[in-house]
Amino acid sequence: MKKNESTIDRWIRAIVGLVALYVSYTQLSGGWAIFGYVIGIIAIVTALTGFCYLYKIFGVSTKKN
Repeated sequence: MKKNESTIDRWIRAIVGLVALYVSYTQLSGGWAIFGYVIGIIAIVTALTGFCYLYKIFGVSTKKN
């Protein structure tokens, strides 16, 4: 997998992911908590790998060559 996220993009995803996990754990319950966990985990995984499948599908890349 070729990386398609810039460093800033990855940092933003990591922060959003951590916030989503925190809010899901402390503030939400039921289906909303599960939704928050899924969003948080996806954001953190894409931040760690530097690859986003949606970017690939739509032909987008924020990483400079």
